[in-house]
Parts: sequence; structure tokens; C-alpha cells
Amino acid sequence: AHSTQRGIRDMGLTAESVRTGWKYALTGDVDDYTVQTISNKILANGIIEDVIIGPAPLPDVHLDTTYRVRRIEVDLLTASDEKLDRISRDGELSLNLAEMQTIRDHYSKVCRRNPTDVELECIAQTWSEHCVHKTFKGIIDYNGQHIDNLLKTTIARVTHELDKPWCVSVFVDNAGVIEFDDDYDVCFKVETHNHPSALDPYGGAGPGIGGVIRDPMGTALGAKPILNTDIFCFGPPDYPHDQLPQGVLHPKRIFKGVVSGVRDYGNRMGIPTSNGAIFFDERYIGNPLVYCGNIGLIPTNRRHKEAHTGDLIIVGGGRTGRDGIHGATFASLELHEESETTSSGAVQIGDPITEKKMLDVLLEARNQGLYSCITDCGAGGLSSAVGEMGEHVGAEVDIEKVPLKYDGISYTEIWISEAQERMVIAVPPENEAEIHQLFASEDVESTTIGRFTDTGRLVLHYEGQLVCNLDMDFLHNGVPRIKREAVWVRPEHEEPDIPPKSDCGDDLKRILSAWNVCSKECVIRQYDHEVQGSSVLKPLVGTDNDGPGDACIIAPVLGSKRGIIVANGINPCYGDIDPYHMAASAIDEALRQIIAVGGSIERVGLLDNFSWGNTNKPDRLGGLVRAARACYDVAKAYGTPFISGKDSLNNEYQTEAGTIAIPPTLLISAIAVMDDVTKAVSMDAKKPGNLVYVVGMTGDELGGSQYYRTFGAIGNNVPTVDAKIGRKTFESMSSATGLGLVRSCHDCSDGGLAVAAAEMAFAGGLGIEISLANVPGADRLERDDTILFSESNSRFIVEVEPQNAKAFTDALRAVPHAELGVVTDAGRLVVQGKDGQTVIDESIADLKESWQKPLRW
Repeated sequence: AHSTQRGIRDMGLTAESVRTGWKYALTGDVDDYTVQTISNKILANGIIEDVIIGPAPLPDVHLDTTYRVRRIEVDLLTASDEKLDRISRDGELSLNLAEMQTIRDHYSKVCRRNPTDVELECIAQTWSEHCVHKTFKGIIDYNGQHIDNLLKTTIARVTHELDKPWCVSVFVDNAGVIEFDDDYDVCFKVETHNHPSALDPYGGAGPGIGGVIRDPMGTALGAKPILNTDIFCFGPPDYPHDQLPQGVLHPKRIFKGVVSGVRDYGNRMGIPTSNGAIFFDERYIGNPLVYCGNIGLIPTNRRHKEAHTGDLIIVGGGRTGRDGIHGATFASLELHEESETTSSGAVQIGDPITEKKMLDVLLEARNQGLYSCITDCGAGGLSSAVGEMGEHVGAEVDIEKVPLKYDGISYTEIWISEAQERMVIAVPPENEAEIHQLFASEDVESTTIGRFTDTGRLVLHYEGQLVCNLDMDFLHNGVPRIKREAVWVRPEHEEPDIPPKSDCGDDLKRILSAWNVCSKECVIRQYDHEVQGSSVLKPLVGTDNDGPGDACIIAPVLGSKRGIIVANGINPCYGDIDPYHMAASAIDEALRQIIAVGGSIERVGLLDNFSWGNTNKPDRLGGLVRAARACYDVAKAYGTPFISGKDSLNNEYQTEAGTIAIPPTLLISAIAVMDDVTKAVSMDAKKPGNLVYVVGMTGDELGGSQYYRTFGAIGNNVPTVDAKIGRKTFESMSSATGLGLVRSCHDCSDGGLAVAAAEMAFAGGLGIEISLANVPGADRLERDDTILFSESNSRFIVEVEPQNAKAFTDALRAVPHAELGVVTDAGRLVVQGKDGQTVIDESIADLKESWQKPLRW
């Protein structure tokens, strides 16, 4: 529809409205209820689409209406506590009683008047959990211990203490920034778009990737986006329809919609999507998790930005509509069966072509030095963008100047709308005409809507009427700190009673076909990971380019061998036992993937993305404290600072039977600078006759493992991290790959040693024969299945040419390692147990089929 409108306009004509539609014909004996279900739950999403059943004509197009300004004040001064709660709840402000009381007191004692509706909404957006991270910055009583600012004492603390000179900007801009080379820095940000994707999977996920792309665009003076990442958590695709809670879309539909939304947006923007993961668990039924990340490249001479008094406020890109109203506050609430109706307006509508054009023109404006500061209209819309840019100076805006998609939108809706593809820039007055001309030359709309002042206040007018006069200090620093109680008691799970086995081949195939291990090729193939011509190591590798790569590598500056490695770690299963070890394992996994492809931990930046349940509940908050403390301990031991992060709380779905809380979920993303991408290593086996080694210690750590999950069990022996040994292991492996001693390498993660060996074999189209007798730690383990499927951290399977065996073992002399066997041309994975008996003898074709079949859609 947008393309048609542009074509009509290019022809010099006008169109009152253009709409896009699909027509479906249902045949057979289908009753009305089934027709309604198919139409409204499968074919269409009522949040953004109209459904017409039968021969009825298309509905009348909603014509624009004129908005007549009416300044509205909200009566807080005389409001009781009960009424304050009701105002917050009815207005979807997501403010607690203490915060509402603070606002009331400020207006009573300082302003001596009631707030206007737009002032109250502006405060709500700025004070939302989504924007200000109140839980992490609050005061927590944890098992009797006093924690003053969890973020400051864990994640930010480790970065401060490590004090890496290559960290350019951390925790202060839209994305974390590290040095890349003499000419460029790189920035990285990962966001979540969970709640919108639950309501409208396609529409929610598209703006998720579109929004995070704008984060690097709004970092420093603007970065060029060069790589996308995506990590999703869904309910099982085979979940029974009749067991879905009221108001919940089926996981398979959410799966397909989310993937399509991310695919279409990223591909149309011309940005490669080369790293990601998908995790399945029934507890994501009501609340899927959609993590989207983007990396950008910034010239080192464009690091500094600042809005100055007198700079003009210019908004560029897409127009403002009612989509995305209350997006920030909606993200801070729990979902329920009425959310698809009550919060439908919080879902944004994306348009990647508009964003692509805006990106191109902004990079040109940056290169010409036409603006002094930039940020994106993300959560909170103009409210947050202008409010953040003008925090230390002041800002004055004429709201009626903001370009609209249609008439009839109130000044409050304009101010807090999270409509997509919009950026705000601060422009010196002398550059106004030139920058508008530049925008127009690329058919990108730009409008001057106000200026930055020296008043320290946010002042908004609509058609001459004063509708907002807010003190910037109160807006940004007035939120009262949350005080909460947290408790954590280690749960005890029943250990599964699994009889000893002489043949583990079927177990291996079951694990390979598990939702969390099986091939995600059906998703990966939908993404363009070749665009921009920088791909070095892609997500699929091997003889047929369908093996599971450990991490991706790009060389973003054409002609340079310097590259960027991107990896991630996530395993919520471990959180069922202990969130501390879940977090520790996630960091270890992300780092060992970087090591596996030939990288080093010498210059690695980490990102944390916590997705949690309702942290008002002490047990949920206790788990969060455990995970955050692990982030400090392990990152400090590995010498890897955090450079950015984001939390998404209240991921619970309310039903009549109670709430469905997501499992505690922490995504760790890692970005590393690689000096020479020609030394990259892939995971596929390369040549018969090469030796196979295992590096790292294997322990009795099957708690939360994929092996136990195939028996419906959790267990208690969760994998732990010995960071002292782990760091030596990583450094030794980096030394070996740097010397060219490693032909292939694969990290041991989900499914343990057996899955890693199987994946290496069928990715390379070769066989592997190994013995478990020499596995480090095997002497303390009685059972072969424990050695095969344990998910102990800091381990690798490595292929080495025979002539390099001594040099390799010399490089690894300080850490546990052992030669296990050899690569063969037999096309089989053969594993001998500790006693010399064969415990696995399977065709790699059969193993690969088990791995590829589940998601071969």
C-alpha cells in the first residue's frame, strides 16, 4: 500500500487511501465457528487487520478527522491512594503507588497545580521499568543482605574494575562501543520485543529488529549497521491446540510470524543476519522472547555528540501514528488474555524501506557534519528521544509540527507514540536549510519541531497552547527507588533413574532431534548473510553448507583482514537448578564459541539481556540477584567487560488457573575483534587420518542437560564454571589456532561430547572414531552415558593433522586435553566406552537426518 501511494504521488496524483488485502476461499463443510477461528486466529491478526467473512463489501476506509485541541489536566492533588492506583492502572502507566505519590507531591509542593495528561504520560514513559531499569537500580534485601543498586554492584562494577582501554563508551549511549582499528569503532546492542511479538508476531518482531538497528544509528554521531543477530524463545511447535490458554496464539504461528518479521525487515534493510539461536520450552507459551541485536561501524572522529542550546530539534523518517502507544509502559506489564484487546495499540507497524532511506541520508549528513547529536525514537517515542537529548539543557517543541500519518491524533498521542522509522537530530540553525534539502533529495521527510534551550525544562505547545512544562531534573531523576525483598533457596529435583546402557546410539539420535538441538536451517536460510560482502564465517558451514557453525565472523572494512566475531550463550534449563550457574555457563558458552572459530578473549565485550518473570515476587528477584552476581564473578575472572545490556521483566501470562512465568532467561552476547580473519576455523571435520582431541575436563554434570530432558527430568548436578581453568583453556586454544595447528574445532554445549562429535562428522561428510577411556575426568565417572552427554563447560572437540600433534599438545600442556581418536572416511560415528566396548556405531547420514528432520518445514 505504501509503495502504491508513493507511485501515485510520483505521478502527480493524490489518493485518499490505499489498503492491502488478501482473499481466501474455504471449501468443504466448515461450520461458522471454525470459519471464525481460521479467519481470526490463523489467517489474520485482528490487532492490525480487518476480517470480512462472506460476500459483504469491504468496510469503509477510516477517513481522517480533525483534532480539536483540549488541554487536559489529571486531578492528582486531591486524589486518594486508591484513586492514584486506579489512574495508573486505567491509563496503563505502569507506575506503582510510591511513584504516583511522588508525582502528586511534586505537583502539589513545587508546581502547585495538577499535571496535564501529556506531562503524566511523559513521566510514565521515562520512569518505566523498560526505560530506567528500576529493579536493577533499586534497593534489595536478599536473604538478609543489603544490595544498593544491583546493576552498579555487579555488571557495571566488573567493567569499571577491568578498565579496558579499548572500551570507548559503555552504558551511556544507545549501544556499547569498543575500538576496532585506527579509523573505526564498533558498537553492539541487543534489545527485546517480547510483549508486542506475543500479540502480533510478524508486526512485533519486525519493529524489534528495526528498533535495534536504530540503536547503532543513534550511537555517537551515527553508526552504519553491519550485522544483525536474533535469538528466540518459543513454546514447542507441537504444543496441543486444545491446551492453549485463552488469548494465546499457537507457538508455531508465533514462530513463523516472528521469523518472517525479522527476515523481511533485515533483508530489506540490506543488513546480514548471521548469528542467532532458538530455544523451546512450554513456559514460553504465553510470553515468547524475541531478542534482536545489531552491530554498527563508527568513524573514530564521530565519537562525541551533544545537544547544544540553540540547536534545532528535527525529526526525520517515518510519520507519527497511533501505533506504539504505551509501548514502554506495556512492556513493563504482565500479559493476560485481554492484552490483545486492551494493549493492541502498543504494537508498532514497521516499514524497512523508509528506515533504509533514512539510514542512507543520515550517514551522509553525519559525514558532512550537519548535526551535533542524534538518537532514535524508541521506547516512549518523542517523549524519550527529546527528553534524553535535552536532559542537561532544556527543550521546547511545537507538537502540531510533527508529521502525522493521519489527522485526529491528540497532542499526547503524538508525543508518546512509538511509531517506527523516526530519528531525532540536534542541528545548528545555520545547517537547517542544507539538512532539509539533503533529506528531501533522498525522499525522506524531515521537519523542524522545536529547539534546545537553556531552561532545564521540557516545554510543549500545541497550536499555541502550553500543554507541558516539566522540570528535566524531576523527569530524569525524580523516580523513587524501589525497595524489594529477594529470597533464593536451591530447589531439589528428583534424579532420573536411567538404567546403564551398552548402546547409546538411539539416545544420541533423540538428543539430535530435540527441539533445542536440531537444525535451525529452515530459519537461517531465510536470512541474507552475504549482503554487504563482509561474511567470512557464516552460520552454516561444512561440505554441504548445512553444519552448525559456532560463531560468525565478518570483515567489515573491505580490504582489511581485521574482523569481528559474534557469538551468544543461552541455556534457561540450568536456571531451573541455579540461576547463578545458568549465567556463568552462558558467559562461558559465548566465549568458547569465539575461541572455537579462532578468536581470543583479549578483546571481547559482553552484553547481558535478562528476561525474567515478575520481580515483585521475592523468589523471582532472588534468582535475578544470583544471575547478576555470576555475571560479575565470571566476567571478572575471564577479563571480559560488559559494554551494554537490557532487561525485560514481568514476562508472565495471567490465566484463570494462575500465571505462566517464563523460566529465568539470560542471553549473553559476545563481540570480539579478530586481528586476522584468514585464521578463522570452522567446525566441520576436514580430512580422514586427522587426529581428534578433546580439550577440557568432563564432570558428572547432567543437571538441566538435553540428555535428562529426553527423560522428562531436570536433575541437580548443573554444569559449573571454573573460570581459572577455563581462562587457561581459552588462552591455550587461541595460541594453538594462531599457530595454525587446528583444522577444525567445535565447542561442547547442548548434548555434550557426543553431539559435538556427531555434528563435526556429518558437517564434514566424514566419519569419526573415538574412545572415551582417555577423556579428562573419565576416571572419576562410572558410566559411558555421563561422559557422552555431560554438558560440562570450557570444552572443545578439536581436529589436528598428525604432523602437528606434538606442537598442539605442547600448546595445550597447561590444561586438560587428550587424544580420543581419528577422522575416517567410513561415514560412521563410532564411539568405544571406557571398557573398550562400542557404545555408539551410527551412520552419519542417519544422525544428520535425525538432526535435520524436526524443523524441515
